[in-house]
Amino acid sequence: MAQMDVLLTKEPAPQTVPACELPRKLYDVARNTGAHTSSGLATAGFRSAKYLADEWFQNCYARYHQAFADRDQSERQRHESQQLAAETEALARRSQEDSTRKEAELIRNIQELLKRTITQAVNQIRLNREHKETCEMDWSDKVEAYNIDQTCALYHNQSTEVQFHPHSAKFEESASTPETWARFTQDNLHRAERERLASANLRVLVDCILRDTAEDLRLQCDAVNLAFERRCEELEDARHKLENHLHKTLREITDQEHNIAMLKQAIKDKEAPLKVAQTRLYQRSHRPNVELCRDAAQFRLVSEVEELNTSLAALKEKLLEAEQSLRNLEDTRMHLEKDLAVKTNSLFIDRQKCMAHRARYPTILQLAGYQ
Repeated sequence: MAQMDVLLTKEPAPQTVPACELPRKLYDVARNTGAHTSSGLATAGFRSAKYLADEWFQNCYARYHQAFADRDQSERQRHESQQLAAETEALARRSQEDSTRKEAELIRNIQELLKRTITQAVNQIRLNREHKETCEMDWSDKVEAYNIDQTCALYHNQSTEVQFHPHSAKFEESASTPETWARFTQDNLHRAERERLASANLRVLVDCILRDTAEDLRLQCDAVNLAFERRCEELEDARHKLENHLHKTLREITDQEHNIAMLKQAIKDKEAPLKVAQTRLYQRSHRPNVELCRDAAQFRLVSEVEELNTSLAALKEKLLEAEQSLRNLEDTRMHLEKDLAVKTNSLFIDRQKCMAHRARYPTILQLAGYQ
């Protein structure tokens, strides 16, 4: 206590032991010692003790590039599927329906023509029967008159069938003259010949109509069959294209699901280093007094946390885009499956039903009325 009361009047003498640097303290560097350490994880690029930011970007660039490529490929797949659906819808309204519509219109026109021809033939048959009756009556009258004249020519003075007819020696009021008799006969013959020629011409016309209509129907039938075959080929080709696009879409869905799983795993892998870095910052914030220093480790830890947060935000954004792309692919898959079912049903109707019925189409001889 006495020494504390002594006042110093001059500087103290220098120390006898010279000052020197203290020996370095050896620190153990953290190694890959388990699953709960940041050493050796997929996010090793964020470790301030081993990797830099450029190295981390190089490590994650391939994954980001693959995510963008998968999203772009999914968008192209959806666009191609929409174009294919539009093309198949356009194919459904092409030559087959036009040919079938023309065939139906041709059949209706032929039916109207045949109805008019039948009416004309019925009228001609009626006229033929009328003139036939007229000719038969005239022929019957002439036969009867011929028989009477022949009988009269056989009478002579010694005939036993002769007798007196006092009132027979006069002209009948309805009796004709040779001129009127000849004109009446010629008129009957002329009308009968005219109707005969009309009947012959009508028969030729009917034969031509039946032959031409039968050929037209068969030609149109062949055109419709050809259109059906082309339509079936187009439907078959469209169905194969839809199946190929469906397989591609299913593969894209599988790849996208795998990509989403990788993104979720990457997000999960970033959480552990972020916890480590934030825990280090939290623990270092409890350094006492002047030891709470903004040293290089502090700056590197803050930079590491910022990089981790940026990476997590980018990964989450890519995850949302991938999930939206997966939903678009699912919608495309449903649309392709529905369109594929429609094309399969249309192909079954055209090939198994329509073509089976058209196989029993009448031949030209049947259409011409010979069978």
